[in-house]
Amino acid sequence: MMRYSRIVQKPGQSMYIASTAVFLAEVLKIIACLFVMYRQQRYWSKFILVVRNEILGKPAETAKMLIPSSLYALQNNLLYVALSNLEAATFQVTYQMKILSTAIFSVVLLGRSLSRSKWLALVLLMIGVTLVQSQSMSTPPPDDTVQSPFIGLVAVITSCISSGFAGCYFEKILKTSETSMWVRNIQLGISGAFFSLVGMLMYDMQPLRQGGMLQGYDWLTWVVIGNQALGGLLVAIVVKYADVILKSFATSISLILSSAISFYFFDFQLSMQFVVGACIVILATYNYSVPDKKVLTPPTATTKPH
Repeated sequence: MMRYSRIVQKPGQSMYIASTAVFLAEVLKIIACLFVMYRQQRYWSKFILVVRNEILGKPAETAKMLIPSSLYALQNNLLYVALSNLEAATFQVTYQMKILSTAIFSVVLLGRSLSRSKWLALVLLMIGVTLVQSQSMSTPPPDDTVQSPFIGLVAVITSCISSGFAGCYFEKILKTSETSMWVRNIQLGISGAFFSLVGMLMYDMQPLRQGGMLQGYDWLTWVVIGNQALGGLLVAIVVKYADVILKSFATSISLILSSAISFYFFDFQLSMQFVVGACIVILATYNYSVPDKKVLTPPTATTKPH
């Protein structure tokens, strides 16, 4: 959906500015979290008190979220750059490196220990997701679209690295403090909106002056923004109660389910690559969920004194 919104425009319609979409997604995320907090408190006075004490009254806690928020802002902007400069096939294959990047950072930052079978499951997941998405790899960009493969490749690799580090850092923050997940998401959104706003003003000031912030927007653009914002909140829930590696598996399974829904409602044609890829993803998910066998060491013989 994101790539479609970047390469398809109506006659005479200009392309929307990607940095504005990233900024508005962060703003929408903050609004959604504030709404959930208000529903939890039920009274306006309690809601204001929580906002004052947990968000405005703790700038040091908000500062902790500067690292992941800046990386998420960078990642979101780089995704738009990559999608605008790479063929679908190259993007889908290289972007799956975020799975291994997340696993590596989970070992380094979170101290996890992954067995050979789990590393194998992660590699299988990368292969399976690539095959599942290969069905959409044949869609070429319009003839008048200027692409730079080198810029797109650098953008997608940097996005994968920042995604893995930011996800593991965010999981560590969520699970090592008693602060509400919604408060953490607001703190993340505030700093993320700040970085997105700075990037938007630095790099897109000229087109903003010429056409305004909402130039090129249509209903699909707003759907993409809403999906980015609310999808980020769902990711936070998964990270809070599971972990970032399981989030990768959940995302892959959701990709298969969405394709199955498209098969029944949108005339989506299944290919052999899709079926094989889906089977590999399911196999990888099962393989990763199986507990590692514990190696039992035989008891050492003790010599009794005579």
